[in-house]
Amino acid sequence: MTLRACVAGLLAAGFAGSALAQPLTEVTFGTNWLAQGEHGGYYQAVADGTYEKYGLKVTIVPGGPRASNRMLMTVGKLDFYMGGSMIQAFSAVEKNIPTVVVAAHFQKDPQVLLSHPGQGLDSFESLKASNDILLSKDAAATFFQWMKAEFGFRDEQVRPYGFNPAPFIANKRAVQQGYVTSEPLTVEKAAGFKPNVFLLADHGFSTYSTTVETRREVVEKDPDLVQRFVDASTVGWYNYLYGDNTKARELIKRDNPEMTDELLDYSHSKMKERGIVDSGDAQTLGIGAMTDARMKDFFDKMVRAGLFKPDLDYRQAYTLRFVNKGVGLNLKR
Repeated sequence: MTLRACVAGLLAAGFAGSALAQPLTEVTFGTNWLAQGEHGGYYQAVADGTYEKYGLKVTIVPGGPRASNRMLMTVGKLDFYMGGSMIQAFSAVEKNIPTVVVAAHFQKDPQVLLSHPGQGLDSFESLKASNDILLSKDAAATFFQWMKAEFGFRDEQVRPYGFNPAPFIANKRAVQQGYVTSEPLTVEKAAGFKPNVFLLADHGFSTYSTTVETRREVVEKDPDLVQRFVDASTVGWYNYLYGDNTKARELIKRDNPEMTDELLDYSHSKMKERGIVDSGDAQTLGIGAMTDARMKDFFDKMVRAGLFKPDLDYRQAYTLRFVNKGVGLNLKR
């Protein structure tokens, strides 16, 4: 080796060592519920060191019935937040709350309706024949308004849902809300039958879900931080879906001791089977993809459902700056 090559090698090694010695940027990420398989990509990125590879030390702050993680993100106590549907994001614009969606890791909202088989409620349209649709207050105020506008469902059909499957199981003519990744299994184990499962996304409820939100000031002042968090989270989702997710599952169970391997297996299989994370635009643009056309489609539906006024500048709710770059596509297998 020549002296010049030797010196160049030492310099390169020095720069590499210096880069590795750089402290990690500490980041807090609040979820919207207790740890579960639907949060798997983020736990994967912690467990397998992906966040660290992107220069981040990420602390996941689980949500829950008494948590206020979205508010904590809004006031600067958390850096990022895992949002639900785009309804929340549009509502933030309406209320002049300076938050913005920077990625959408679910192409499909996992919200479903369940019915008993063999009771004349075996198609989505036929659910209009039920007089007992069990919904939470939030569900009745959001996606059920879309069901009324698009399909002719009626307010008098709604009954309160207490997040307990017993009333649904006992009433064969009842319909119940749930997530495709959990409630069908819960019902099957408790009642011994497989319910009909209607994924609202497959019937036109076109919102993105499991979004990453942050404050607008973070996007403006530190776009590199936002890009690194979005990219690392996206890689985490590819590895959780298609790689070894053992360590991520252990972290999920650590944060939520009531979580079982059976439910984690079920959630994982349904996310893949139903294209919750990796379908549509995500298959070419990468997990986390968003498009203006999709946003407009959903906003227009929410206007027809009466949730928002047509002159709302809904485009302020999101940015495409950090997505659609094909990050992680090479990891799909």
